[in-house]
Amino acid sequence: MKIAVSGKGGVGKTLIAGGLASGFVERGLKTIAIDADSSPNLGLTLGLSAEETRKIVPITENKPLVESKTSTGYNSIYNLNFTVDDIVRDYSISTPLGVNLIVMGTVQAMEAGCMCAPNAVIRALLRHLVVDRNEAVVMDLEAGVEHIGRGTARQVDALLTVADSNLKSLEIAKHIHDLASAAGMKKIYLIGNRVMNDAQKEAIQSFADKNGLNLLALVPFDQKVIEADMLGITPLKNKEIVAVKTIDNICELLLKKTQ
Repeated sequence: MKIAVSGKGGVGKTLIAGGLASGFVERGLKTIAIDADSSPNLGLTLGLSAEETRKIVPITENKPLVESKTSTGYNSIYNLNFTVDDIVRDYSISTPLGVNLIVMGTVQAMEAGCMCAPNAVIRALLRHLVVDRNEAVVMDLEAGVEHIGRGTARQVDALLTVADSNLKSLEIAKHIHDLASAAGMKKIYLIGNRVMNDAQKEAIQSFADKNGLNLLALVPFDQKVIEADMLGITPLKNKEIVAVKTIDNICELLLKKTQ
């Protein structure tokens, strides 16, 4: 089970990604969550404290690690024949929700031709996680559309685009859908998030219908999510929160659709 979660910044995709990863663990799947966002907050969502999260060094910023993998002793010449399984073993972080977390850091033009050392390590690590390993993997992608292309993102079992009822976020979801579809991805689903009323539900459903998007679920707005975030507590620990229950239901839907 390999899932990528994308969307406009600020629409709540990190909560969706964290909830899916937690849900897979609860269903007995060993799960790795990948934080590939330029503003990494997935650790907080998975139950780490702010202090613990601040101490995490993203893979792209770990110069000793990158150099150990790519250095040849010559400037601007990189070794691209290296293993990455030890990175999963040594640099994944156990979280209170049972999910192992890897914080990637920012990747420039992940699917393009940039061969700088950090990008080479990230591309190899993502491919290893998505293609070679048996664990469930949930990727919290960087906001926007830059991550969608012909490389690793294409290998996931399903791509989720998260949007609220704001037209800008829906348009970005459509753009991501179109790029992913052109790259050969088949299972692309829209998640409507933070739905407060019937008017917002109708706006999301209508946009999906008009633009050929497959609406998988609508996650309701829940004040308890806001309150938990204010207290620095992950809302995913409270199964009475309606939004959390809905995200958990999405786990079941994805397991059925990707079998």
